[in-house]
Amino acid sequence: MLILVGIALFLGFVALGTWQVQRRAWKLALIERVDQRVHSTPVPIPGPAEWPRVDAAGYEYLPVTATGRWLGDKTVLAQATTELGAGFWVMTPLQQPDGTQVLVNRGFVPQEQRARWLPGAQANADTAGRTATPVTVQGLLRLGEPRGGFLRANDPAQQRWYSRDVAAIAADRQLAQAAPFFIDAGLPDPRAPAAQAAAPTAAQAAWPRAGMTVIRFPNSHLVYALTWYGLALMVAGAGWYVARYEFRLRAADRALSRSTPQPPR
Repeated sequence: MLILVGIALFLGFVALGTWQVQRRAWKLALIERVDQRVHSTPVPIPGPAEWPRVDAAGYEYLPVTATGRWLGDKTVLAQATTELGAGFWVMTPLQQPDGTQVLVNRGFVPQEQRARWLPGAQANADTAGRTATPVTVQGLLRLGEPRGGFLRANDPAQQRWYSRDVAAIAADRQLAQAAPFFIDAGLPDPRAPAAQAAAPTAAQAAWPRAGMTVIRFPNSHLVYALTWYGLALMVAGAGWYVARYEFRLRAADRALSRSTPQPPR
């Protein structure tokens, strides 16, 4: 029975290690694909006919452009934690010429800027209502973040948003033809962060601060694979030690039985 348990554990650990190796290959291919995608030329956002096919594999982090008018009175502020500290993402719908809407994450604002970007605020003409001139937005296509943040559910009734849940925001803001994705305004800057800090542009000095998309894919699969393979080797080593011990014990028993005088019959 002990041998069967050892064999089962060995095979199970080897299978888990092999699965992690396969996951690592998939993750490396994903990282390479996204890295190539984010630096490609922006294209028009997918139209309504394409919406059912928009998924992470084919569209996430795709550079896109969209033109329309801001619906500033339908802005939502979603809580955010960034390298600039705690604050909010300014999520404003963009009304497109074809009648559809797409949510745009216009960028990050710190806590003290919150009041300026609430719906109806007059600090910025383009967020005050529906009379702004047409604008063209460039950014990265992102899929929605349903349900909320870690241990915190979105509460539309109280206007507490912990994630950029496209479907929930569209329903709360009564966007009848909202795209099932949003745009992170701003394209990645190929310069190193130090160079950006040394020579900030006018856009970087203003609020909301766009172009802060974090593209990071945790890749610890090699560590996990080595762990599982290491456990498999430990099981194999323990099995070898137990088998060796049993072999020696039985050999000693046989030697003892041969050296012990047999009683006369």
